[in-house]
This record gives sequence, structure tokens and C-alpha cells, in this order.
Amino acid sequence: MKHKYLRAAGIWLAVCCLWISQNSAPLLAGAKYAGEFIAIGVGGRALGLGSSYVALANDVTSAYWNPSGLSKIQFPQIALMHDERFAGLVNYDYAAIAAPFGANATVAFSAIRLGVDNIPNTQFAALDANGNLLPPDQVQPNPDFARIDPSRVTYFNAADWAFYLSYAKQQSEDFSLGANLKIIRRDQDAGSATGIGFDIGAQYQAAENVLLGASIQDVTTTLIAWNTGTNEFLTPTLKLGAAYIHTLGDFQLIPTAGADVRFEGREYAAQAHLGPASFDFHAGGEVAYQHIVALRFGYSELGSLNVGAGVKLPKIDIDYTFAKFDSENQLGNTHRVSLTFTLESEQFRRISE
Repeated sequence: MKHKYLRAAGIWLAVCCLWISQNSAPLLAGAKYAGEFIAIGVGGRALGLGSSYVALANDVTSAYWNPSGLSKIQFPQIALMHDERFAGLVNYDYAAIAAPFGANATVAFSAIRLGVDNIPNTQFAALDANGNLLPPDQVQPNPDFARIDPSRVTYFNAADWAFYLSYAKQQSEDFSLGANLKIIRRDQDAGSATGIGFDIGAQYQAAENVLLGASIQDVTTTLIAWNTGTNEFLTPTLKLGAAYIHTLGDFQLIPTAGADVRFEGREYAAQAHLGPASFDFHAGGEVAYQHIVALRFGYSELGSLNVGAGVKLPKIDIDYTFAKFDSENQLGNTHRVSLTFTLESEQFRRISE
């Protein structure tokens, strides 16, 4: 039975890669980096492992990493995360809820927001030396421009949103499938854009302690249409991962590794490339004691060295990650904290067959 599902997964993955490589080429010119805000990642545990979570995903955050992992949930879960960058200038927030559905399925809803808030708009606040309002198209260069009237300054938010509606099903004891319907919304003062896309994923337990995972984000290519008439495209991203779970007394050791494969011609912006295909690698490890306390480390595809820790309390998991970027990245070091609430009560437990 294992060989049957492994072969099916391999054929599925090969067909998807072929389809992606053949259909992404016409879009490369306008595709690069349009969805980078989605690539930041969610969940303190996953980020502490260097984003190497595709094979290991088994909680509410699986909707982002690999929707098939949602099938492992036995109780409803709620996750929250907040991240600040550039001294609090940029805010990144995440919230999700997942619930078991029947004996082997799970449904979930997730939301991600990356935003810069309270940006001053001074285009209608410029005054000349006599206090007269200058039209926006005459402010610069204009020798009469003297100052800004604070009372005329307005403020707006620039925000990118991603919403996920997810479904996962455990096909057998060893094999799971999942999918996302994804809606993207971008707002920048007078400009706005909307896009709809799909993600698919699979997980396979190849051996007692060996987990394999694959997911394809934006599998059909996601069109983001702006109200200005401009279009952006999110080409598919293939995420591959493997994890090994080793139990040693009260301790559990989990090394994990993965790769992100894109087909948008990133070339030297990626760690490796072959024609239009680019490859970024990541890896991590976790040491857990009695499933209560865990220490983590990882290296992400963004070039950050991550360390983190987690503690499992009754009905709540608290996970922390510190990410240190290299000096050339200029992103600044980040601290991330996530909370996962589990409604661990018999009345909410997944029903049996």
C-alpha cells in the first residue's frame, strides 16, 4: 500500500512540475516578487525551523505551509502571530482557525496582513508664501512652495492581505491531501488590487519515522488585477520537504530539510538556478523534552539564521523565534511570537470512524 501511494505522489508531483514549467514561461516578465509578502511565513515553530515545515506540518498553520497537514488535527485550533520590522514601521499579522470535519477531514480559515499604517499624504497640504493652497501637480518644482499645512495632511494605510479557505483529507493512514482557495487584496491609498489563487499539498509517511511533503502555491498562476489597469502574476512555487523523527527516552530529535522551487527566472537572486527554475534551500532541527519544552534552530531560504523555543501548556502553545539576517540583507533582525490555542476537550475531539 505504501508503494502505491508513493508512486501516485511521485506521478502527481512530476505532472505538476511539467505543467508549471510549460505554462509559467509567458508570464515571467511581469511575475517576479509580486507575492513576496506571502513568503514571509507563519508560526513560531515553523519559522524556528528555518521554514522547513512542509513535511512536518501538523497543526493549524499547515494551511499556509502544506494544507494536507491539517488532516492531522484532532481538536479545533486557533493561531495568532505578530511580527514587527524596521523599528515597528512594518507590521505583519496572522490569524487562523481550523476544525476537524468528520472522521478524516479538516476545514480552516486563515488571514495574513502586511501593512504600513498612518502614512501621511501631503499632496493637498502644500501652501505658498501667502498661505494659498497649491495644486498637487504644481508643488515641485515650484518656487512659491513654502510649507505644509498640518491641518490639511491626511493619512492612509498601505496593506497587503491574503485569505485562505482550506480543506484537507487523510486518504489513508500514511497519505494526506489538501487544498487552499486563496484571495489576495492589496490597498495603497487610491490604488487597489484583487487576486484569486489555489494551493495544493500532500504528505506521505514513507517509513515509521520518515515524513515527506510537497505543496504547490499558486498552482494555476494567480492573477492580481489593479484598478489602474496593471496586472501582476504569482507564478507557482513548489515546496518540498522531508523530516525524520527520532525518539530517545524522554527526548525527541527532529532534523528537517526542504527546498523552494520557483519558475520565474530569478537566476542570481536565488541560491541556485537552472534556466527559469530557481532553487532556495532551508533546514532546521528541533529537540523536544516530553513534548512540553522544545529548542529549535534553522537556516531559511532568506538567508537568516533562526533560533527559537517553544513551551506546551494546557490548551496553549507558545513559540518564539529570533531571526538574524546577514549584513547585506538589510531587513534587520526580527523577533516573532506565536500562540496556538487548542480546544482540547472530548466534546470537540474528531469523531471516529
